[in-house]
Amino acid sequence: MLFPFWGSLGVVSMLFLSLHKNLHIVLALLSLTAGSAAVAIADVTVDACVAQNSGSHPSLAADMQSLCALSSSIGALVGFSLSGILVHLLGPMGVYGLLSIPAGLVILVGVLLKESPTHSFAYQQVNQNLTDAAKAMWNTLKCPEVWRPCLYMYLSFAVSVDIQEGMFYWATDAKGGPHFSKEYIGYISAVASIGSLLGAILYQYGLKDHSFRDLLFWTQLLFGLSGMLDLVLVLRLNLKVGIPDYFFMVMDASVTQLVGRLKWMPLLVLSSKLCPPGIEGTFFALLMSIDNTGLLTSTWFGGLLLHIFKITRTKFHNLWLAILIRNILRITPLFILFLIPRSDPNSSILPDEMPDSKETTGTSTTQNENIELVALVHNMDTR
Repeated sequence: MLFPFWGSLGVVSMLFLSLHKNLHIVLALLSLTAGSAAVAIADVTVDACVAQNSGSHPSLAADMQSLCALSSSIGALVGFSLSGILVHLLGPMGVYGLLSIPAGLVILVGVLLKESPTHSFAYQQVNQNLTDAAKAMWNTLKCPEVWRPCLYMYLSFAVSVDIQEGMFYWATDAKGGPHFSKEYIGYISAVASIGSLLGAILYQYGLKDHSFRDLLFWTQLLFGLSGMLDLVLVLRLNLKVGIPDYFFMVMDASVTQLVGRLKWMPLLVLSSKLCPPGIEGTFFALLMSIDNTGLLTSTWFGGLLLHIFKITRTKFHNLWLAILIRNILRITPLFILFLIPRSDPNSSILPDEMPDSKETTGTSTTQNENIELVALVHNMDTR
């Protein structure tokens, strides 16, 4: 029932935006939030399925994450390629209307997905199951095999400060930058998605069996070095060697996307390995929220860095210095790589015995059935 409900919410939200020209800003924000929530819930549900299957089929964990990354890269390539053309032809309102089609596809997935129906539920146990799930996640996070990689993932994202806002204003500036149009920036993003696609393919066919620590060492190092391409672009060194701005910016974005995908893939596989049986979906969502918090932190730090160096929509004198500091910070996670296990994706990371949720909540140990921590309600017929 999740997919049809949230897919319908996404359809209604996008159509509401497309059919009202003078929409109040509060209603517009609520509609955008509802549309984003619909996509997020569907994404989390798919992640839960992938995490659960990764636990039951450990040897296929890297392959499943590669398939998800490949699908995501193809979708990004199609979306970036069509966005500029559709906005030009249909305008923003028409594009919002078209965005109801992907939400409708979510409904279709819910219709085609086969699930065993349940008829009666023990709603009185919802609060107890929530408590059990929370305690089980807390006990899992206290394990060194879990909290150490979580800390690394947060810090590796947080210190890689995001200054893309300053780079965007510089790229579209007529005086200090190459004066690219916003549509051309969209085309550059479309071509750069090919780099993300190549990164997923390269990981699947060449790097998926390497240990987490070794792979993250080289990808984090390359991530910092790839940022130097932005420095070359801002200092206009590419023009001195005869490389046009548009070609160099496409190359820069493609390399950044490729390295970023290579850095992200082992972290996804590692996250699926950290999920204990019974709460795979819930715990994987928690890990992704930690990663997203790191990305949000990097955005805050990036905005602070731009403010400190007085980089605005029209002033870019210190942009090169902000890029240099960002690149140095990107390499700092190399000093905390000891938090990442040396094991490879085919090995088990969690200890053999995980804390039992029933023991932590003080419930009776005379029951032999296992609590399914992901589901909040139980089928009364199976009790």
